[in-house]
Amino acid sequence: MSLYYDALNELSVVFDRIEDAPVDAAVESIATARRTALYGVGREGLQIKGFAMRLFHLGLQASVVGDMTTPPLGAGDLLITSAGPGHFGTVSALMARASGDGAHTLCVTAQPDGQSARQADQVLVIPAQTMADDSGPATSVLPMGSLYEGSQYVLFECMILKLQERLGISPDDMRRNHTNLE
Repeated sequence: MSLYYDALNELSVVFDRIEDAPVDAAVESIATARRTALYGVGREGLQIKGFAMRLFHLGLQASVVGDMTTPPLGAGDLLITSAGPGHFGTVSALMARASGDGAHTLCVTAQPDGQSARQADQVLVIPAQTMADDSGPATSVLPMGSLYEGSQYVLFECMILKLQERLGISPDDMRRNHTNLE
């Protein structure tokens, strides 16, 4: 049983260290974007997809990069990427393309000095272990980058709550946007 509490305590430490101002700024960027596309790789990509789904439930124009229905991005649009360890070549390439076409870029990362974060217009730091720093004496009880990915899930759901309030979206409004094809 203590293993569960060890993991929860580690998540708690992450959220004790998260700064509210960048979270609120990210929420505002999402709230004011015309369209939002999201991208992440691996397990980070799974969290990004869950976030995109929730943005869709809010009634926002949100899509996942790589899906056939992802629209082109330009002025007034937002690209949200995840690069927990600081850099992924695909993240940097997509940010360069979106930025070059006039879109705003937001990078979620644990490494604010990483190449992908330095390239972004806006950075949201989740101070959690990723695979970039998963060895040594101060490692998480969770494997590899799981602390970061679990933190993403909790943070993204809290951001949805903030967006729900900011946009005046009710739980019933969100339910109406949930698929009926399950």
